[in-house]
Amino acid sequence: MLTKRIIPCLDIKDGRVFKGTSFGSLRDAGDPVELARRYYEEGADEIVFLDITATIEEREIIADIVERVSKVIFIPLSVGGGLKSLEDIRMVLLAGADKVSLNTAAVDDPGLVTEAAEAFGRQCIIVAIDAKRRPGGGWEVYTSSGQKATGIDALDWAKKVSTLGAGELMLTSIDADGHRSGYDIELTRAVSQAVTIPVIASGGAGGPQDLYQVLADGKADAALAASIFHYGLYSIGEVKAYLAAQGIPVRLS
Repeated sequence: MLTKRIIPCLDIKDGRVFKGTSFGSLRDAGDPVELARRYYEEGADEIVFLDITATIEEREIIADIVERVSKVIFIPLSVGGGLKSLEDIRMVLLAGADKVSLNTAAVDDPGLVTEAAEAFGRQCIIVAIDAKRRPGGGWEVYTSSGQKATGIDALDWAKKVSTLGAGELMLTSIDADGHRSGYDIELTRAVSQAVTIPVIASGGAGGPQDLYQVLADGKADAALAASIFHYGLYSIGEVKAYLAAQGIPVRLS
């Protein structure tokens, strides 16, 4: 059985790590290089680095931070935020990233997913889906750091990008993000069962039991978390020990 991955997420703004609630109310969480090093030493399986204001501010991602982080960790590093072209993707891969995450750009130009997969390999391309519950049922895809409704159904979009060439999906519940009340299990399970590529669950981790639930009941292949690690509520080792005790296959240091 494949091991489940535990992935800390570093949301970057102005060169610092921040964490918000439902994509707002940002609070400083520290230096990205120091946090990345700490998580690597604690046993993280991967690190996700998201430049959360690059798209909104219409600027290039901060490649120098990517380069600095890549020099202190020796696990996969995924980078997203503001990537709009093959040239942008090439830049962050050359800076030290192993994978890239496309969100707004993929919605604006779905062909970019295919072009990127063909140019750099499907294993390098993650499509990030930020989804919010619709009052009448289902979930809608949002872009621009959760600020722009697209009218696109999240399940339909997940299926589409999986056929376009995405190697993984990073699925975030906007409703659950930062509230520490658990992931959106229904959303995660629906997407995981709709596609054949790995799904990284994101948004809502409050403790080890939440990661267990999304990996077991939500059928996710990996669980992403931020605030529970950034603010010292739990270490990655503590989370992995709990998951292993519950029968979830994880890589133990």
